[in-house]
Amino acid sequence: MMNLDLIPKTPIDDEHKCEICVQAKHTRLPFKSVYRDSELLELIHSDVCDSNRVLTRGGRKYFVTFIDDHSKYCYTYLLKTKDEVLDRFKVYKSEAENQLDRKIKILRSDRGGEYTSNEMTNFCEEHGIIHEVTAPYSPQSNGVAERKNCTLLDMVNAMLLSSGAPDNLWGEALLSACYILNRIPNKTNDKTPYELWKGRTPRINYLKVWGCLAKVGIPEPKKRKIGPKTVDAVFIGYALDSNANRFLVTHSEVNEISNNTIIEARDAVYFENIFPFKDRTPSSSSNPSLTPSTSSHDQMPNSQSGQVIELRRSKRERIEKNLGEGFFTFLIEGDPSTYEEAISSPDAPFWKEAINNEYNSIMENNTWFLADLPLGSKPIGCKWIFKKKLRADGTIEKYKARLVAKEFTQKKGLDYFDTYSPVARISSIRTLLALASIHDMLIHQMDVKTAFLNRDLEEEIYMEQPEGFIAKGQEKKVCRLVKSLYGL
Repeated sequence: MMNLDLIPKTPIDDEHKCEICVQAKHTRLPFKSVYRDSELLELIHSDVCDSNRVLTRGGRKYFVTFIDDHSKYCYTYLLKTKDEVLDRFKVYKSEAENQLDRKIKILRSDRGGEYTSNEMTNFCEEHGIIHEVTAPYSPQSNGVAERKNCTLLDMVNAMLLSSGAPDNLWGEALLSACYILNRIPNKTNDKTPYELWKGRTPRINYLKVWGCLAKVGIPEPKKRKIGPKTVDAVFIGYALDSNANRFLVTHSEVNEISNNTIIEARDAVYFENIFPFKDRTPSSSSNPSLTPSTSSHDQMPNSQSGQVIELRRSKRERIEKNLGEGFFTFLIEGDPSTYEEAISSPDAPFWKEAINNEYNSIMENNTWFLADLPLGSKPIGCKWIFKKKLRADGTIEKYKARLVAKEFTQKKGLDYFDTYSPVARISSIRTLLALASIHDMLIHQMDVKTAFLNRDLEEEIYMEQPEGFIAKGQEKKVCRLVKSLYGL
């Protein structure tokens, strides 16, 4: 306007700022492009993402990613709670630094409580790691991790939808998606993240379509001479640190391999155009708009006019009961029936912890000692029993493992005499509670862990060593029971 002589020319101070203009027109500063590191482990991006309250078969709800800035190689871990991030970072740090013979220098994350806790801060300070956190409400500052999470979830959705798999398999799909992304090039480098991280070109000729049908070969010890040599399963991913793949068994005629369990195997034939979950006949509840076709029996001829009169039927739409996703999840999930299934399942770390707790409790109680089997004696067997303790909402509260003796191999009068266990009657308990109430007394309730195992045995009983805890160099020895064991 001054150039057109519409207003008087006055000097303009470029440094002068109008407070009202700033308040009314304020915008965010641009996010400048950042420098990309040229060495491995110079900078690690990390972020935690949830699954929108959908739990995996093992009860996981979150996942955390650790991405190397130079190679873009990504590690992904499934989490039950966010406070597991520090433990996963310790595992990642140990493996990455040991394999690459380098040290992590910078960790970049958002301001989530799992990253800003005192434990995380102290750990980074102890190991000389600079922990960079983003500005508040600025996820763009952690764009590498945010973009990786978005890409992973997009792939997971596509894999679940294309295969028709249930949502509780999102964890398996996520790990498979991360596995694939590490083996394909990105626009930052001409090489794949795998090649930059490990120094060799990855092979991809073994990659299969996720969720397809697979005929998995039965292991030789479990194979029968007459009968099927495979079990039907769904391909759900790749085993870590092994050349095997992961499968969800859908149909098995072998007692040692149960349906709806996850196994790892190498010998399999894949049908990559067949998807067992998707090819199942959908129920009417999944598509209520469908109406039943009229059968010829629903009509009857009119003897007078020769016309067909349609029978009168209710106009009300009938929809099958929808039992909810949790019902089908319960059917799919099952407890391991053998020791092998437990240690090869996705929940193997939890089952191993439960097994070790049970074994340590037994050994601390001096339940047995190893001895040579006397001539003429035959040891009884033992078996691990597994059970998931669930909360009221169906989520897993605790993994329990119990070692029981196979008492059916014992003979009455030789190996045992009494066949009962003393238990307080409910009437006695009620009487005790009533007396305590009348006399205004306090009642203390206690639980003795493995109480049954505290009884000393008078009989001489020998048992085979439990699976998974056979003493090295003493494989031929047996357990001489000193105290009771469940199943006796």
